[in-house]
Amino acid sequence: MKFGLSLFAFISLTLSVNAELRLPSIVGDHMVLQRDLELPIWGWADPGAAVTVTFNGQTLQGKAAENGRWEVKLAPMTGSSHALRMTISSGGEQRVLSNIVIGEVWVCSGQSNMQWTVSSSFDADLEKASANYPNIRLITVPQLGTQEIQDDFRGQWEICTPDTVGDFSGVGFFFGRQLQQVLGVPIGLIDNAWGGSAAEAWVRRDVLEKDGRFDAYIAEWKAKEESFDWDAIQADYKKKVAAAKAAGKPNPRAPRNDMAGQHRPGNLWAGVLNPIIGYGIRGTVWYQGESNAARASLYDDLFGLMITEWRKAWGQGDFPFYWVQLADYRDETDVAGDSQWAELRESQTKTLELPNTGQAVIYDIGEGRDIHPRDKQNVGRRLARIALAKDYGMAIPYQSPSYKSMEVKGNKATLTFENVGSTLYTFDTKDAKGFAIAGADKQWHWAEGKVLGKDRVEVWSDKVEAPVAVRYAWSDNPVANLRSRENLPVVPFRTDDWTGVTEAQ
Repeated sequence: MKFGLSLFAFISLTLSVNAELRLPSIVGDHMVLQRDLELPIWGWADPGAAVTVTFNGQTLQGKAAENGRWEVKLAPMTGSSHALRMTISSGGEQRVLSNIVIGEVWVCSGQSNMQWTVSSSFDADLEKASANYPNIRLITVPQLGTQEIQDDFRGQWEICTPDTVGDFSGVGFFFGRQLQQVLGVPIGLIDNAWGGSAAEAWVRRDVLEKDGRFDAYIAEWKAKEESFDWDAIQADYKKKVAAAKAAGKPNPRAPRNDMAGQHRPGNLWAGVLNPIIGYGIRGTVWYQGESNAARASLYDDLFGLMITEWRKAWGQGDFPFYWVQLADYRDETDVAGDSQWAELRESQTKTLELPNTGQAVIYDIGEGRDIHPRDKQNVGRRLARIALAKDYGMAIPYQSPSYKSMEVKGNKATLTFENVGSTLYTFDTKDAKGFAIAGADKQWHWAEGKVLGKDRVEVWSDKVEAPVAVRYAWSDNPVANLRSRENLPVVPFRTDDWTGVTEAQ
């Protein structure tokens, strides 16, 4: 079993025991500090050395532990757009950090749809040209997949400008920009998303192994690890390249080191999350799930564990955690039935049982032809709506309408919804589209739908005489038009508890 230790991991591990005064990249020039919160500031110095941190009228004393790590905690501060300086000194060394502001800090995490940049989003030219926001600050954590816990990364805070915003997360930026425009306070955005990442990579490996619910999947990975030989794989690839060159053919595709990737359990907790854990934040926005769709029935357990472990490690209590439900994708189906993506969306909705969570529903703004829809602006706005209502006191609707109850009379089912905002609304047509109905034979048929007042919908099909179950937007790419007047789509749902395709595996 040969994985090798990356140069960066080696540097990170060795620097932590070196003697000089050192700060993590997350603590630096242009950073945003979270207002109204006790804030850890940390770094490394000579073991046993005294450290002094001076900032905004506070002077704090710390002492480096045997491993050189020290930490102090700033008392809560109100928001400030004024450029402030922080001085950190130990022995004869001193670090002076400049242009620091105090406001709201959010982590932007997940897989490729969170990583998807402003430059690749709709209206990128206009978005970048107008991105002069000196009080929005951005920092990106490089992608490093490893089982070795990292304490730092290579990166720096940047001021949001037309030159710096293009490579940043589109969803993260549009979310943060909406907050900044409404709140008028500095916004700090930390992007550590990694395309294609699986949820289990974002959880500590030892936690997953002790949990018990994911034993089968962990066992699969252990078998891969035992048989993996990166040196042999690379040697074989060199032979294939030489053969291709001799034959005048293009080089074969380079092999992927799965042990250093974004799927291996625990890899992203160790490589891209741990280095920022403890930095003062308001909360997290998350866009992930595509890589877990085939195991959707386990996702609510896994996702809930992930959120709980993040909160436990941060030590800030149940900080806000808001996510994006999967967008519409693949072909629109002409037959109602089972769907891995529908079951993943259901697992995401179940995770709302955790405190201080929220979900942005977006199956109406995706692209069937592309797993990466370009409309990141509306995704960011829907996430911002949740935060503005739940965390910043705005009296605005922020929840998508959701199923509450069903009553069946004859061949018709009347569904009642909650969180409907001002009223239910059908986009484009008067009829409610996206419902399927089934009898005791469990055969699904598309249903007719009619809105009855503010919060009820009547559905039926001439092919089902005695309905027993109804589903809505239950497909990879739903054709569904029911929403609130505030343009928040109804949450996909099913009234049945029949075995799903991912449960049956």
